[in-house]
Amino acid sequence: MHKISTTASTVSKVPEVTLVFWLVKIFATTLGETGGDAVSMSMNLGYLVSTLIFAAIFLVSVTMQIRANRFHPLIYWTTIIATTTVGTTLADFVDRSLGIGYAGGTALLIFLLMASLLAWYRSMGTIAVNTVNSPKAEGFYWITIMFSQTLGTALGDWTADSAGLGYGGGAIVFGVMLALIVVAYYQTRISRTVLFWTAFILTRPLGAVIGDFLDKPLSAGGLALSRYSASVSLLAFILICLFVFRQRAATSH
Repeated sequence: MHKISTTASTVSKVPEVTLVFWLVKIFATTLGETGGDAVSMSMNLGYLVSTLIFAAIFLVSVTMQIRANRFHPLIYWTTIIATTTVGTTLADFVDRSLGIGYAGGTALLIFLLMASLLAWYRSMGTIAVNTVNSPKAEGFYWITIMFSQTLGTALGDWTADSAGLGYGGGAIVFGVMLALIVVAYYQTRISRTVLFWTAFILTRPLGAVIGDFLDKPLSAGGLALSRYSASVSLLAFILICLFVFRQRAATSH
């Protein structure tokens, strides 16, 4: 949807935002849902223990990402997947184990996300992804992504469960919202940075409801697929995309 010029002088540590980027992002967020549920539910480790496990994986991967001297697709997308899995179990822990509920968890995470974006903007003067080329900018980038992934899980669950739309209805709602962003990109002059982050946030609840649709019981409106097989299939698709479609680093003027 958002393709950044490759004629710029400064290379970013994140990929240029193309159609393949959005496709992999949606599958990565879906994997985050099925993978997170596989560990917390299928393995019966619970939300807190699962969150600690995925948080450790995230810290390792994000450290590798920040220390890397250039853009590495496998490291980048491993870190993205880590944020989606820890976001899944963390949101479930906050919403269910702490008893805040979907509405309370969503409100809290919206506040944290907006605070992260504001702090990033005040510190760096921009939140454009093609300027993520320093450890400080990357730190803000990954904190913002962590909050957005966790928010997306809570928002997806709220829409499907509390709002009564179900997984199919939730997927339609978020799919339509993403389609409207595409229209806004081509038909309006709305800030491309605003549109990017809006789309980035919305792909998470879309992935969450699709993931739930795949692995939840038939009685709950899902397909009752194995969380393990669904996760492996999604991971295989992501790897195929990364090897078939070569991704380049975003660049800034």
